[in-house]
Amino acid sequence: MKSIINLKQALFLSFILCVNGMFAQEIIPDEVADTKPEAVVQPKKVGKLGVSPGAKKIDGVAAVIGEYIVLESDVDNTILQLKAQGVNTDDFTDCELFGKLLEDKLYSHQAIQDSIIVSDIEIHSFVEQQVQRFLQQTNGSMDALLKLYNKEDEKSFRDEMFEINKSQKLAQLMQEKIVEEVEITPEEVREFFNKIPEDERPTFGTELRVAQIVVEPEVTEEEKQKVIDRLKEMKADVIENGASFRSKVVLYTDDAASRGNGGLYTLNRKQPKMVKEFRQVAFSLEEGEISEPFATEYGYHIIYLEKIRGQEYDVRHVLLMPKVSDEEIKKAKEKIDKVRQELVDEEITFEEAAKKYSDEKETKFDGGQLINPATQDYNFELTKMDPELYAQIQSLKDNEISLVLKDEDRTGRIKFKVLTVTDRVDEHVANYAQDYLKIKELALDEKRLNAIEKWQEETIGDTYIKISGDYRDCDFASNWLKK
Repeated sequence: MKSIINLKQALFLSFILCVNGMFAQEIIPDEVADTKPEAVVQPKKVGKLGVSPGAKKIDGVAAVIGEYIVLESDVDNTILQLKAQGVNTDDFTDCELFGKLLEDKLYSHQAIQDSIIVSDIEIHSFVEQQVQRFLQQTNGSMDALLKLYNKEDEKSFRDEMFEINKSQKLAQLMQEKIVEEVEITPEEVREFFNKIPEDERPTFGTELRVAQIVVEPEVTEEEKQKVIDRLKEMKADVIENGASFRSKVVLYTDDAASRGNGGLYTLNRKQPKMVKEFRQVAFSLEEGEISEPFATEYGYHIIYLEKIRGQEYDVRHVLLMPKVSDEEIKKAKEKIDKVRQELVDEEITFEEAAKKYSDEKETKFDGGQLINPATQDYNFELTKMDPELYAQIQSLKDNEISLVLKDEDRTGRIKFKVLTVTDRVDEHVANYAQDYLKIKELALDEKRLNAIEKWQEETIGDTYIKISGDYRDCDFASNWLKK
């Protein structure tokens, strides 16, 4: 179990560094791999490798991994970022953080050798989203943000973020490639469980199964046609008058999540991320073509196919949500009130009511049962439940019907719902039969970890690596020093 815990910590740290890392990152040609860049005097924090308070240290190359370098200041910058995210850095030594940076560079280096391609457009889009999130820390002040991260200008700040995120994306794709074919058999799951001593078996917290019935206000045909006509006008303006599709997105889209990057999404045929209708339309277009208006569960769209790069499609879209009248909202509320009363009076079962009345296609034919997105089963662990869902069901007894709840998503779409707890499993020590899926995931994690460790051992042996300075004294988990 200890190895599984270490894997979880490593993945968590990798996520933190991927999303928020601001440490320096460069690519250098092999022929100058042993040279140091021009020395830069920077403040050095009190680290765990013996730097005295108030001392200044000449920044240089601490390690070379293939075509990548790690600077001596990188660990300090990583610690700064982790603290900014509220992570307790006492949980990690400098050597452990340095080892994690070496791993990331090894993944990135090998990804390039394996011709793994990352879309620059996708990275620029992610950088833009990051910048907007970072600006929230400084009340929108770019000058304050540059000062916080000790950058001279916005261009150098964005350029460094681009290189960091591109390297991290390469590392992520490389890790996915390593474990993509790792599978596990039921017998391996049983062996994994049986080798855990009884007094060390994990404890699983209280779990609930939750079902809901959703009623959404209807949109009139007149309102739908109004939105379709508006999208057709936008398309005509772009084609006939040369108007900017990106400007249309910024000015009019109801998709707030993509407005900041001009409605850009990168689709991959092998990795479905969008709803089926959106993907079908996107992949049917020619490069430079704009679709006709079409509907998804989110509203009405037009798509502009900007670029095709092998399996990846860079598309921009405008989303318009038809407006719902107050009269239709009132009708929906009256309907859900009636449904709830039938349930309370036991005139109909929850499963029957979901099938008969619910407007939520994903759950209505399954008794309204919610799927846990983290585990892909029906169980929600109480301590890990989404706070909004927890607030809605925390006081419910088994099979009790909630009051009518009103939800409004980020696009302003309103819906009404009632919920019930259909089953409850109290906290308990892992049981093979009862908790098979969770045990299987733990066993699969261990097998993936073993695959990664084997890959690291082989790849370290085949890769040019040089560790300099105090970090040569670290007791690394991997054979970075090739002893």
